[in-house]
Amino acid sequence: MNAQVSLSGEDRGKASFALSAKATNLNKHGAAVQLNRELSVGTTLVVQNKRGAKLSARVVTQVSAVRGLHTYGIEFVDQDDRSKIFWGITFPSMT
Repeated sequence: MNAQVSLSGEDRGKASFALSAKATNLNKHGAAVQLNRELSVGTTLVVQNKRGAKLSARVVTQVSAVRGLHTYGIEFVDQDDRSKIFWGITFPSMT
């Protein structure tokens, strides 16, 4: 599943940015995001979904970089009720 999101934060060069990005591999802990900025692992971003909800997320890994398009794995900083419903998807229980 994919979703359009808005991301804001600081890139690897410490320049502030706010832009649209594609989120893929949505899960209850975060997602992979694709954007045309270089980020550092450990950077905190603000992710806004199409309904206007915002959550803080941390960059945990760089997945790929192809022709200026960078893909990063992000996880929500707070794993709470807001993060569980952020994508508007009900994820199956692990039990």
